[in-house]
Amino acid sequence: MQHKLLFAALACAYAWPAAAQNPQNNAELTAELATLREQVSQMQAIYERRIATLEEKLTAAQKSPAEVSVQADAPAAAQQQASASAPSQSHPGAFNPDISLILQGAYKHRKNVDERHIGGFVAANHHDKGGHDHGDDKRGFALDHSELVLAASIDPYFRGQTTIAVLDDEVEVEEAWLQSTALGHGLGLRAGRFLSGIGYQNEQHAHQWDFSGQPLMYKALFGEHGYTQDGVQLKWVAPLATFLEFGAETGRGQNFPGTDRNHNGANSRALFAHVGDDIGASHSWRAGLSWLATRASDREGDFESAPYGEVSGHFTGRSRTWIADFVYKWSPDGNPTRRNFKLQAEYFQRKESGDLAAADADGNALGSSNWRTRQSGYYLAGVYQFTPNWRAGLRYDRLSSGSQHLDSNPAEIDIERYHPNRLAAMLDYNWSEFSRLRLQWARDRAMPGVTDNQITLQYIMSLGSHGAHKF
Repeated sequence: MQHKLLFAALACAYAWPAAAQNPQNNAELTAELATLREQVSQMQAIYERRIATLEEKLTAAQKSPAEVSVQADAPAAAQQQASASAPSQSHPGAFNPDISLILQGAYKHRKNVDERHIGGFVAANHHDKGGHDHGDDKRGFALDHSELVLAASIDPYFRGQTTIAVLDDEVEVEEAWLQSTALGHGLGLRAGRFLSGIGYQNEQHAHQWDFSGQPLMYKALFGEHGYTQDGVQLKWVAPLATFLEFGAETGRGQNFPGTDRNHNGANSRALFAHVGDDIGASHSWRAGLSWLATRASDREGDFESAPYGEVSGHFTGRSRTWIADFVYKWSPDGNPTRRNFKLQAEYFQRKESGDLAAADADGNALGSSNWRTRQSGYYLAGVYQFTPNWRAGLRYDRLSSGSQHLDSNPAEIDIERYHPNRLAAMLDYNWSEFSRLRLQWARDRAMPGVTDNQITLQYIMSLGSHGAHKF
């Protein structure tokens, strides 16, 4: 409004000398000046009314305690009438959460493979057969699980969120946590069930993934879900210009590679550190290092034995995992809405040691032995958004079954050694940040002797309020 008044005043100032130098057009210019003056007067009146309104609001907000006390002593009927006419206000403890619903489904064309698994690795989902796998092993049309997310501030000190996954007749609580909001000094505390802060992709839900399905690395380490903790997490962000974050977790450790153990104390511990920064206005990066330690008790896995066929192995011992991650992002002048590029990579190494007891299909014990493994793997992915709606990406996964050693082998278990790998290319169209259609091709060699050329057409739809995603 101030700019409009200044412009009109300057127009009047410059128009008057011009009228004096051209008597012939004097009448016409005089009429124009009168119109401009009238417009200036109208804008000034509007401007003054707005200032008066703001002053009244400021005066009301600065009422003295005495004035507030006088209002409190007013008759009850008058107070009830004022309450009825005033707009309703939410009580600080009222439940008014942000609610979102994620809908996912796909058509998948792939080979009909019995007992699809990752060669050389114990199946991470063996302990939870029939559980949610995001529909990753289904062929044809399939509905992936839907996620219902509710999040809200509890009070000035805490915030809470729960994520419920629904698929057919099964319901699962994926996350249910509370988080501090007022510790200060860069500290953040989270408790409940949450996706662990180890690695990079582990904290992301399925609708955030740039490709259909997890990398082979995460499926081998933790299964299709990623690693979820029931426990406590503490993070600290250093007060520096460069992003520097440290985190520690302790929890129940009931998920693979650990097992649920009914005892006091914690069964898993995790440590992680992340560092990142900007390079100019268009580039940014983040690197991290994570460590996870947990224990397994009678963790079941399938093995092949020449004399006994398929046997079950029950592992009891320790599991240690290290993860290194790196992410680089580019967007012109820091604006990713039209064009951007992301390069993402993670590497892991896992060591396990303990006792492996074998049993045949009838449950008969076949002996046990000391078991030691050292396995590793990585993935590298790049995604380029070349228009506001279109993205294309390429990802390569490769694992190594590494060294697997039994001090003795009474069950004559055939130790499988293999280098699973997969190449995937995707193209997706985004009508908005809430709706996505993705086409993906993958050449999957996760199983020995099987080359599976897979085609996936996937949709992801997000309804309702949804929090911003992490870097």
